[in-house]
Amino acid sequence: MCGIVGYMGDRDATPVIMNGLKMLQYRGYDSAGICTMEYGAVDIRRSSGKLSNLERLLQLQPLYGTVGIGHTRWATHGKPSVTNAHPHRAGSVVLVHNGIIENYQMLKDELVRKGHWFESETDSEVISHLIDENLSAGLSFELAVQKTLLELEGAYALCVLSEKEENTMIVAKSGSPMIVGIKGREYFVASDMPAIIPNTREMVIMEDGEMAVIRNGKISFSTILGQELSKKTLHIDWSLAEAEKRGFPNYMLKEIHEQPQALRALIGDCLIKDEGDVLLEGLGLDDEALRSFDRLCLVACGSSWHAALIGKYLIEEQCRIPVDVEIASEFRYRNPIISETTLVIPISQSGETADTLAALREVKGRNRRVVSICNVIDSSIARESDGIIHTHAGLEIGVASTKAFTNQVVALYLLAIRLGRATGTISRNRGLEMIADLTELPDLVEKTLKLDFNAEEIACEHLTACDAIYLGRGICYPVALEGALKLKEISYVHADGYPAGEMKHGPIALIDRDMLVFVLAPRDRHLAKVRSNMEEVVTRGGRVIALCSEGDEETGKKAEFTLSIPWAGETLSPLLFNVALQLLAYNFAILKGKDVDQPRNLAKSVTVE
Repeated sequence: MCGIVGYMGDRDATPVIMNGLKMLQYRGYDSAGICTMEYGAVDIRRSSGKLSNLERLLQLQPLYGTVGIGHTRWATHGKPSVTNAHPHRAGSVVLVHNGIIENYQMLKDELVRKGHWFESETDSEVISHLIDENLSAGLSFELAVQKTLLELEGAYALCVLSEKEENTMIVAKSGSPMIVGIKGREYFVASDMPAIIPNTREMVIMEDGEMAVIRNGKISFSTILGQELSKKTLHIDWSLAEAEKRGFPNYMLKEIHEQPQALRALIGDCLIKDEGDVLLEGLGLDDEALRSFDRLCLVACGSSWHAALIGKYLIEEQCRIPVDVEIASEFRYRNPIISETTLVIPISQSGETADTLAALREVKGRNRRVVSICNVIDSSIARESDGIIHTHAGLEIGVASTKAFTNQVVALYLLAIRLGRATGTISRNRGLEMIADLTELPDLVEKTLKLDFNAEEIACEHLTACDAIYLGRGICYPVALEGALKLKEISYVHADGYPAGEMKHGPIALIDRDMLVFVLAPRDRHLAKVRSNMEEVVTRGGRVIALCSEGDEETGKKAEFTLSIPWAGETLSPLLFNVALQLLAYNFAILKGKDVDQPRNLAKSVTVE
């Protein structure tokens, strides 16, 4: 979380930094701040709340200079406030920080004993005081930063200025993302690519334990121990248009409607239609290697974890290989059983999710094979994996995942085909059937998107509801979890997903006229059972909103409202149901006047533990 932007060049730094921060608002919006340097003196502006508050402040109190750093915050240590906003200053040192310093209290106590006075409640301010202390001891700016970094425990991405060294910026990274963009003698620093793309496509991706010194139009890289490094510059092909709303009122609705396009980009040319097989170029595993695995372990957080649960159904059903699904934040703190014949698959939209990345490193430390499913091909998770299935969803800015989730599920579907064909559990004919279903999916998603009006009507009729239960069976149970997550993420309505068969084991006690019950009832092997569960809800006065397959009039008879979803077969229809649930959650939130792109307390990329 948190967004960092830095600039050094010959332009006015303020608009460059502010434009970059606008592109990173999805990383945090509890507060924001900016610092510029002119003639060796720094000046700082900070505000609480969203970035627009900082913009208004800068109109009244402008900043000048061709060097600067900026920050948009997602609070960890210290409540959202101007005092806790970045940049933080100690003596001549000013910095912005993303991450968590785990030993900050010990360091702070020692600094207080030495006479340092702290303004904020943050762990980040400790870093500025440490650097200032080291500068006061006579160290150069560069050595003062290096010595400080060696004292820190935890995760950080830092951008540091000092009035003692005009026209110098120091950048460092460990556990949190940091990228440097280069355009001639101009340098752009950010915690994510969208902030840099409007200025340059030439970027250097920093690795853990590295730092960069930008001084007088030149840049040098080293380890935090001072060992010089030669870094490769990458050319990024992303289009700036991907980050624009293109006429939609917000990013979330744009990204919901981009799902057919994102699916076509993922499926692309990877289908070998004549063979009933797929080509996954980044997988890095041939048939023999795939046959060597007797178990898969999917590791993820949030919506990616829900995608993994769907993947478990897909792979076990089609490939007859046992699949474990692990929550990354739990996985990393126990002693998981990962044998040599286990393939571990981390799933992450950003590729920087802290817990998932830590789980990957735990597995790699045991010399086990890792193939990631990721949307950002140059991310930490993608780079540190043995292979990657790139989801090709494009830039996703809305905090609540939509198109990235859909493409994660389809990536798992593609993996199931490849694995099944390699092991022989999927015949050529069955592979042809699965590919035929997949080829039709983008068009069926487009058809499902036309339900937006119906979803708005349902939301309007139930706008006062404070609680909801989502029920599904089989492969639709994870979809119920994802639907409930979307509703609570963006509309702040309490919602839970349950296996429909578990109703009688507790949740049925909550059923009354004030409880909304969303029932997922596709035309699959579970339909009769789901109808029975619906009957249990209706008998107790519950209000049912049924999502059923087109042509199924019987299921909707007991429901207050019905959404008829196109049929895409048992394994892919749940994705269409999920699109409908996205539309429902979106309309609930909009009608309640909520900010769907920046829901409270959430950030897009969870890059701290």
